[in-house]
Amino acid sequence: MKTFFRTCYALFISALLSSCAMNDVNHYKDQKPSFDLEKYFIGTSDAWGMFQQRDGSVVKRFKVTIEGKKINEQLVLDEKFEYDDGSTQQRIWRLSKQADGTWHGTADDVKGIALGQIAGNALHWQYTLLLPVSGSIYEMQMDDWMYLMDQDTLINRTSMRKFGVELGQVTLFFRRRPA
Repeated sequence: MKTFFRTCYALFISALLSSCAMNDVNHYKDQKPSFDLEKYFIGTSDAWGMFQQRDGSVVKRFKVTIEGKKINEQLVLDEKFEYDDGSTQQRIWRLSKQADGTWHGTADDVKGIALGQIAGNALHWQYTLLLPVSGSIYEMQMDDWMYLMDQDTLINRTSMRKFGVELGQVTLFFRRRPA
């Protein structure tokens, strides 16, 4: 029992320290090119990605086609996923820029509101994804970082956590199609 409590304590301290060490998006405020979310995503983009477990093994690969448009005051992103196992998925994000410059987003498989902040070439999103696995739904905390490399290329890295423990990472590469 003593070993169990030591292990729990070590996990708690580890999670606490890792949360303190997280990047602040403002570290990127001077990085170029500046990331304009609407400018980048209005139109069609393609993305290629993978999910890796904690040990680094690739569990799933996928391709995404994203159609972005402005509807009223919202940026709507219609994402169509094609997975390497032949399955497909659609997620429609509805993003709204707030008066303070932050972004709020919703989607059917996102619990509550996704919160995003942009500085320089970086966007930091945090949200809870409702992830279906074998007939159950798991609430995964997503810590999502996007970095604009040039006007057409975006790199995205996301940490997926449950109870503060990282279960895996998603890596995505986006490329805008010419208008």
